[in-house]
Amino acid sequence: MPEGDTIFRTARALGRALAGKPITGFRSTYPLLTRFDDDTPLAGQLVERVESRGKWLLIHFSGGGTLATHMLMSGSWHIYRHGERWQQPQANMRIAIENSEYIAVGFRVPVAEMHTVQSLARNRKIPLPASDVLSAEFDAGAAARRLLEHGEEEIADVLLNQKVMAGVGNVFKSEICFTTGVHPFCKVSALSADHVQALVAAAQKLVAANVLEDSDDTIVTYGGRKRRTTHESDPSASLWVYGRGGEPCRRCGEAILRRIQGPDARVTFWCARCQPMPDGTEIGG
Repeated sequence: MPEGDTIFRTARALGRALAGKPITGFRSTYPLLTRFDDDTPLAGQLVERVESRGKWLLIHFSGGGTLATHMLMSGSWHIYRHGERWQQPQANMRIAIENSEYIAVGFRVPVAEMHTVQSLARNRKIPLPASDVLSAEFDAGAAARRLLEHGEEEIADVLLNQKVMAGVGNVFKSEICFTTGVHPFCKVSALSADHVQALVAAAQKLVAANVLEDSDDTIVTYGGRKRRTTHESDPSASLWVYGRGGEPCRRCGEAILRRIQGPDARVTFWCARCQPMPDGTEIGG
């Protein structure tokens, strides 16, 4: 599933291609999306701005509507110039937004909703900017307080809770725990206030480091950019623990452990030596 950094870069690229330009065509396999309301077609309106909120991408139109999409595991947005060959078959197209220069194509987008200002404000699935780790409005203190409300849950599971901190996904979850020295299976109630603050700060820092400008943001495809948390120039050394089960820890040499965790059975990676449990017990990989 795309994490917050991927959605942020996607929103940035879509904004460059679409914002401030009249829509010349809008197509969707979801009939309810083709008009903002019963009387107002989207063609002819402007795209005012595109923003990310955690794992949601929002396209705001001049007529007052907002298209909200969530990629889940299968969706992606691409940007093409007219006449350019698509990288996926047309049968995978779910949404297409055209202007005089570009076509933005949502391939296999599983969740797409059209909102008014009022319905967007009422929606509880789409996070507010104050809970998005990449937003200028992110409130770190409030995020720490929300995290502490989940005292009996394991910290790695809580980090994935988009209502606590929007934008953190499974890769960053393991990396955040490693860089702060926190065992991913530790209960939140066992963490100190300093640990909680460090976790929130690491979430901001690591996700933000992966949305820096580069030349790859013209055409957007998921999986085209390698995440980095180690600051190493070697592409094979880009992550501390994620995906490295059985390999030596980059800090201490201990074998990285791997285990399925949580109700969604997400895989977690950690180093038992660098991330000890507070009570000294250990959970095998």
